Amino acid sequence: MFTGLVDDVGVIEEVEPAAAGRTFRVRCRYTDLAGGESVALNGACLTVRECGPSWFTAAAVTTTLERTTMGSWKSGTRVNLERALRAGDRLGGHMVQGHVDGVGEVRATEPLGDAWLIDLAVPGDVAGLIVPHGSITVDGVSLTVNEILAPDVMQVSIIDYTMRHTTLGSLRPGDTVHVEGDVIGKYVRRLTAPYLSLTR
Repeated sequence: MFTGLVDDVGVIEEVEPAAAGRTFRVRCRYTDLAGGESVALNGACLTVRECGPSWFTAAAVTTTLERTTMGSWKSGTRVNLERALRAGDRLGGHMVQGHVDGVGEVRATEPLGDAWLIDLAVPGDVAGLIVPHGSITVDGVSLTVNEILAPDVMQVSIIDYTMRHTTLGSLRPGDTVHVEGDVIGKYVRRLTAPYLSLTR
């Protein structure tokens, strides 16, 4: 479980093919990671395989590569990092599972005062979970839905701090990002689905 509060921006140093996918070596600020620990890379939960001072490796299986943007990662790619939530930690963002629901596409970006607006097209499964001022995770960052522009297009607003401490400030139209819908919304949709079908 994560909160969507990114605590480091890492850099992919190496990408190696593996029997069932790819292995990434990531440079980071962490000095006390342990093998088997969970770390979210752009919001996708991966397991630490090997680690040392300021680096770790993690593998992504073929299914993960197909459902995320990881297939395009290469040496030099910057990624948002977050370590798993510990009991007693502050829950400053929202409940994030680290399970990417789909890949969204940036439609437009626009400065507004000291904020940065991002219009994002999202897959239908995610779009059904979006509500105004609800929670959404974009590349591992906990954000609030600013506005719903179309059934499958939402707008988020990021502040200067988020722009400087994550990769979101560099997003441009055409870029793709990981999106994860609010877990509470998923359970509500699942529980209400049988009753909604009766009203049709």
